[in-house]
Amino acid sequence: EVTVSWRPSAEFAGNLYKGEGILPASPRDVWECIKPVAGGLRTKWDQNVKDFEVIEAISDTVSICRTTTPSACMRIISPREFVDVIVMKQYEDGTMLSAATNVEHPLCPPQPSFVRGFNYPCGCFCVPVPGEPDRTELLTFFQTDLGGYLPQTVVDSFFPSSISGFYSNLTKAVKALKA
Repeated sequence: EVTVSWRPSAEFAGNLYKGEGILPASPRDVWECIKPVAGGLRTKWDQNVKDFEVIEAISDTVSICRTTTPSACMRIISPREFVDVIVMKQYEDGTMLSAATNVEHPLCPPQPSFVRGFNYPCGCFCVPVPGEPDRTELLTFFQTDLGGYLPQTVVDSFFPSSISGFYSNLTKAVKALKA
């Protein structure tokens, strides 16, 4: 079960979307499915991530990455690419997070078969549920400019259902990981 809310973004002419839900898995298992690393599980279960590559590893916790997405909404939304600086952090209470924002990088110019999109400050927080080691509160924040010439109504109808699908597919992925 997930709650999706939104408000106008302070960063660009779109919305900031927030997803909140409790997943039936430990924070470590949820993190294993969502952590932004090359060869990670995200491309296997997230229908909105076709490929993920590290362009430059700045440190163990900071990297420049390129994410590509397939077409969506019956191909109304063509494939996109995003180049972001991503930071990962773990806190003493067991919370794990990844936060990202768009960046330009000389090793990753725009590719002709993709529309370049831009992620404004966004992230995922895996928060332990006190007293329930096999449950995780997942908070997600997305504020993405999909680029191109999409009507705002298409974008506004895509994101809430996409976020709900993200939680549903992630729940299936963590259950499969535990099996």
